Amino acid sequence: MTISNRLLFICLLCLPSMAGMAQKDSIASQWEVTNVRMLGLGGSEVLDTYLSPEKYKGSEIRYISHTLRQREDSKWLNYFIHEGNMSTNEDRSGDGTTLGFLYDFRYARHRSWLTAGNRLLLEAGGMLNAGLGLLDNTRNSNNPAQVRCFLHVGASGAATYRFHLGSKAYALRYEAMVPLIGLMFSPNYGQSYYEIFSRGDYDHNIVPTTPFSAPTLRHSLTADFPLLGLRWRVGYLGDFQQAEVNNLKQHVYTHALVIGIVRHFNITHIKP
Repeated sequence: MTISNRLLFICLLCLPSMAGMAQKDSIASQWEVTNVRMLGLGGSEVLDTYLSPEKYKGSEIRYISHTLRQREDSKWLNYFIHEGNMSTNEDRSGDGTTLGFLYDFRYARHRSWLTAGNRLLLEAGGMLNAGLGLLDNTRNSNNPAQVRCFLHVGASGAATYRFHLGSKAYALRYEAMVPLIGLMFSPNYGQSYYEIFSRGDYDHNIVPTTPFSAPTLRHSLTADFPLLGLRWRVGYLGDFQQAEVNNLKQHVYTHALVIGIVRHFNITHIKP
């Protein structure tokens, strides 16, 4: 065998290992992603004394996109939750109606711990919550609508128990989020939106919030199970938002049944 042939043979032997090294160096990180898209249907109760002293009760429909991202071999979890809901409610006499619309975004970062033989996953961390919406009272002429706008920072946590029945994998999950401090928009008592936006008369309309002035809780209990070749999530969602600021009271209470489809996939980031 000539020298050139020997060099060619050695290069061919080195190519697989060189390719493996190049591929390893090019991968920056890998993320495990779980996305759940759910539809929620339930009952709601609305009170806003800026619009009316009456409580309004009715129904709500809600769309939820719940995404978990976790870096491979990391104990930190990142949650991105987008929600949009629409409600219609009536007063006791049936003469008045409110229509509610709200877009709600939550970002949470949790530290996780595995226990009970890797079957129980515990999580705890912080949360950022922003919301923008509108509450419209079809009966009013002077104050027909109320803007809902808020930004909260709070605490959140979750517990997931995974188990098998036969060859099928199941999971039970409880999740809770509680705002601690934040800001919200509110007219003052007797102040009109014309005074705020047309005349520019500010009257304590950006209000700090705490658990004392705006006690709020969002929690859910769900079950994941396989069916018809898909993985499903079904359960209960309770969302209780309330505030008492500027001598005005408001709350939106929701009890809903949620159902959706769970998807698991990986995202690989490659260095250029």
